[in-house]
Amino acid sequence: MPAKIYYDQDADLGLLKNKTVAILGYGSQGHAHAQNLRDSGIRVIVAELPGTKNHELAVKDGFAPLSTAEAVRQADIITILLPDELQAQVFSAEIRPNIKPGSVIVCSHGFNVHYGQFDIPAGISVILVAPKGPGHLLRAEFVRGAGVPCLIGVLDGSAPDAQKIGLAYAKGIGGTRAGVIETSFAEETETDLFGEQVVLCGGLSALIKAGYETLVEAGYQPEMAYFECVHEVKLIVDLIYQGGLNYMRYSISNTAEYGDYSRGPRIITEETRKEMKRILAEIQDGSFAREWILENKANAPAFKAMRRKERSHAVEVIGRQLRKLMSWINAKEV
Repeated sequence: MPAKIYYDQDADLGLLKNKTVAILGYGSQGHAHAQNLRDSGIRVIVAELPGTKNHELAVKDGFAPLSTAEAVRQADIITILLPDELQAQVFSAEIRPNIKPGSVIVCSHGFNVHYGQFDIPAGISVILVAPKGPGHLLRAEFVRGAGVPCLIGVLDGSAPDAQKIGLAYAKGIGGTRAGVIETSFAEETETDLFGEQVVLCGGLSALIKAGYETLVEAGYQPEMAYFECVHEVKLIVDLIYQGGLNYMRYSISNTAEYGDYSRGPRIITEETRKEMKRILAEIQDGSFAREWILENKANAPAFKAMRRKERSHAVEVIGRQLRKLMSWINAKEV
């Protein structure tokens, strides 16, 4: 069954006119939500830690950041846009003790709600409003009069008007201009984690490194391996982004297209698909969530070690050198 999609005419921004929205976290998503809602005529307050770059940015954008506790006390709608690994602690210490009866919580990712990390008081509605794009795109599209598609979901036990509030919120950030797709906290969380781990981040990173290492180990120059296995990924992804796999295949050479059809299945084998299913099962049964939560409770030693190791990988070393030759890509280094 096709997903239900909502547009501007399905949302009443007036439902937010007499409410105060607190944006907790002025990072990638937070700055866009706060400014778009304010431009839509909604009263917005921001919570951010003093002395941080995000706090300075919020002040620059015309907000007077509060503590999380104070923002929650003043708000009717609380939007939690903090990193996943920080949300449970902040919820327990600063949100739950200060939230008003009848308030609404908005999340842009369902991780902590779906995996039971929030002790949500009775009478509090919880809504998912998840833009399918980074904050800078959400803001830029809103400013030019367009929008970024969003997902919407409502947690069981929320008030009868929760979805209407969520749609009004989505309209306030520009989502209904593009379309708001109905989903659930479980579906959004599980598909998001699966996509990150299997394709977008984990799968792609591993494929890039394996391709690069195979060429270099076979005696080819690292520079050639980088261009073929890293640099040109963007060219292909941009074509897929514009028109799907068919448009990408239409745009490349017949040689490349034949290699796609005939060799791709030799890389993504039945064993690979079995591993994908195992990863999905770990997401569905909460194994991954427990692992990540425990990792952070221990101050993330394994995570930090993996990060250090990956930053010194040979493909990163040669990449830093080659990107200096390409002024047009606005190279970024960590």
